Amino acid sequence: MTQSIKASRYLPAKIFAAMLIGAVLLAPAHAEESGGKTSYAPVDIKEDFAKTMARMKAEKPKVMARQQDLLKERYNLSNRPAKGVTMSSGKPIQEGVRAKLPTGMTWDKLAAMSPDEIRQKDLWPAGFFPLPHPNHPEGGMVFPQFHIDEIKKQEARDLTRFDLDFDLPDHFLPEFPAPMYLTTRPDLGDVSQGKLVTIDNYYELFNGILNPKQIEGLRLLVTPFPQQQFNQTEDRRTVRPSRGVVCFDCHANGHTNAATHLAGDVRPQPFRHRIDTPSLRGVNIQRLFGSQRALKSVEDFTEFEQRAAYFDGDPVIATKKGVNILERGSQVHFMAELQELLDFPPAPKLGIDGKLDARKASESEKRGQAVFFGKGQCSTCHIPPYYTDNSMHNLKVERFFKPRTINGRFANQDGPIKTFPLRGIKDSPPYLHDDRLLTLEDTVEFFNLILETKLNEQEKKDLVDFMRVL
Repeated sequence: MTQSIKASRYLPAKIFAAMLIGAVLLAPAHAEESGGKTSYAPVDIKEDFAKTMARMKAEKPKVMARQQDLLKERYNLSNRPAKGVTMSSGKPIQEGVRAKLPTGMTWDKLAAMSPDEIRQKDLWPAGFFPLPHPNHPEGGMVFPQFHIDEIKKQEARDLTRFDLDFDLPDHFLPEFPAPMYLTTRPDLGDVSQGKLVTIDNYYELFNGILNPKQIEGLRLLVTPFPQQQFNQTEDRRTVRPSRGVVCFDCHANGHTNAATHLAGDVRPQPFRHRIDTPSLRGVNIQRLFGSQRALKSVEDFTEFEQRAAYFDGDPVIATKKGVNILERGSQVHFMAELQELLDFPPAPKLGIDGKLDARKASESEKRGQAVFFGKGQCSTCHIPPYYTDNSMHNLKVERFFKPRTINGRFANQDGPIKTFPLRGIKDSPPYLHDDRLLTLEDTVEFFNLILETKLNEQEKKDLVDFMRVL
């Protein structure tokens, strides 16, 4: 901004004004408009919507090619399912370490180095850096195509963005629609009956299973409300004005479909984290919500999502686009009550203490459990029976690399991240708070470096086998 003001002394007023207007029109959400520092997105949009859409549609192939090039550089994206291992409803689980190593490097060689040596030699695997949003400077909710297609079919509501698509291949994502389990009716198994729960079918599916408060809570969780990119204004990212999104558009069937977004808590834009949508299964045993916000109740989380996270934490934008102000004593309470009924999937090889029933477990799973509670140090944070300590930890990943900008994401410190439960973890790929780890094998290699545990190949394999039965 200072340079612009200086330049204005030497430019005719009309030319300078045109330059400033052009800068505002081109500014992405929460960018430093006109070169200045700001926490706010522009509200009074000057560019005609048709021009915005045409410009962004034209830019989309380049934006998506840039992201796909990054993914191919980082990962082996082939469809390689594990034999005999599936998610709870039968979708194959991808196996193998997918993060690529620098030329000439092996995982054992890398694990033998100190964090400082890895940093100085620039050997940190590309797939272990923070993963940018599909279009990080723009941000916003992006949904997998399978979810978009089903919502169109059921509700004629279109979650397609004209400016970008979801980036990760379907075979690395959770099964869809995911089964839905209730703590109150474990006898029923999947209460969704293999369907995606929406405003069209929630009542017929749950009348007689939930009480009236819980049914009302579920109704609100599948009711569309305006959101940053999906609304009626001229700065939406849909062709037609949109009714909005629902909580279960990301937390499909109370689980996750891996839809992504940017965390609303951080500024400026390059520092914002990509969000891996966490499963809502087991929120009844959790005491922290949001990967970094550390909200202390699911009620706080529910209200925060509707008032702030839907709109990048910007109350001015929320007012413009139609914020849904939930009534705390009834609506928030009803939604929270339903969410606290969402259960983890069955784990038939676990005892009541959350550890393996030795009569049912394989030898590899038993060895993996020993690594988990011993050399691997996993149980330091992931404590049975639900494999969380309900706390936050700073992994200090920045020990291993020098800060850099990757497709608009400034990779430096992540800061404290909540300990997510590992129960049912095989159903929730990809992993870590920003999707950077595609498989459980990637996760084991990542933490083997982070914790400097120096696991051997057999210990790594056994550890993965154990986590698959949690």
